[in-house]
Amino acid sequence: MKYKLLVVDVDGTLVGKDGKISTVDNEAVRKAMAARVYVAISTGSVIKACRNIIDELSLDGYHIFFDGAVISHSQKNEVIYSKPIKKDVVKHMVEFAEANGIYLELYTTDRFYAAKTNWSDEVHRDYFGVEPIITDLHELCIDEPIVKAELISHSSAEDVQISIFRKEFDGILRFSIAYSPAYPDIKFINIVDPGVSKGEALKFLASYYGVKREEVIAIGDGLNDIPLFEAAGTTVAMGNAFDELKKIADYITLDVESGGVAWAIEKFVL
Repeated sequence: MKYKLLVVDVDGTLVGKDGKISTVDNEAVRKAMAARVYVAISTGSVIKACRNIIDELSLDGYHIFFDGAVISHSQKNEVIYSKPIKKDVVKHMVEFAEANGIYLELYTTDRFYAAKTNWSDEVHRDYFGVEPIITDLHELCIDEPIVKAELISHSSAEDVQISIFRKEFDGILRFSIAYSPAYPDIKFINIVDPGVSKGEALKFLASYYGVKREEVIAIGDGLNDIPLFEAAGTTVAMGNAFDELKKIADYITLDVESGGVAWAIEKFVL
């Protein structure tokens, strides 16, 4: 078999509008594992938000979280790769967000923090299954290693705030936009250390497993999957993927609502 490692994005790739994995995709992933292929999810989301997916598919092994900032085995709670944001940069973020009235979220490997409640709390709670811890972010940035920050927008006013924030930290942090099929009008802006990406995490994971680049196949749909595709041997963009990702993909599969992951696994992996 040519491929030894299959890396799959979550929202818009493995999970559709209803937040569920289709039966055909579920079966295809299980067939890949039965064929002794490592299967890893790669997502901008937190570990806790993906545990139900990992459990549903009976996935074993390590997965890429926080847009590439962490590689962890969720069942064992074992982290083998972590690149947090520098503490002085986190401090700057917190101070800048507060001074400009910008809602900012900070993430450790197992918790999600904010300085106040926000309209997005319901989205996090209902779709991702995570609840914000309201706390003083000034103290948090001193005590805890922050692996990801996030900005969220569903209005032009919030878009302006994000632009202000991005301009302040241009070249200091890495920004990527993610969307969920369940909330197409909401932008999730993942913020990580400039050396972090899904691609860098994939390189580490492949090396950890002893897998060559040409033995890696990746499936995705978002702009944050571009570095992932650049690091994989073979790449498959979803039918619903951004045009920018489709342009660099080796192949294009069906969309998420039509079993695109299953089609790709059956055609290329099995």
